[in-house]
Amino acid sequence: MKLSPSKLNSFLMLKLPSAWLCGVRVKHIDATECAVGVKHKWINQNPFNSMYFAVQAMAAELSTGALVMNKIQASNKKISMLVAQNKAEFTKKATGKIRFTCFDGNKVNEALQKTIVTGEGQTFWMKSVGVNEDGVDVAVFEFEWTVKLKSKK
Repeated sequence: MKLSPSKLNSFLMLKLPSAWLCGVRVKHIDATECAVGVKHKWINQNPFNSMYFAVQAMAAELSTGALVMNKIQASNKKISMLVAQNKAEFTKKATGKIRFTCFDGNKVNEALQKTIVTGEGQTFWMKSVGVNEDGVDVAVFEFEWTVKLKSKK
């Protein structure tokens, strides 16, 4: 079963309801990129009339994590995934519609191939850039993902 925006958004509603309630939605996913949108609203604002940083982080993480999920599913292997660390840089107030896009699908392929061949866990960094409706970058997030074959019990 190939992951699609609608399937990922249903997953979001069931498994990450706080992201769903804040308006985080997958807009596009393919083999190399994933785009996630979120609109500044009352429910996701901070006291400074812009989007709360944690909402931006949820959207950015989903843009990277959906690519990892997609590649794991395609591998037909039991592989765990986890964020080990993250970094963020905020360059402009996030207001209006923000789109976080990650273009690092190929990095996932390399890490999964190594973990399947060696049986050892792998770590890799993925970047997601948030852009407003005017095409201006508002934030850049980087996530260090770890993948590992699940042990057979």
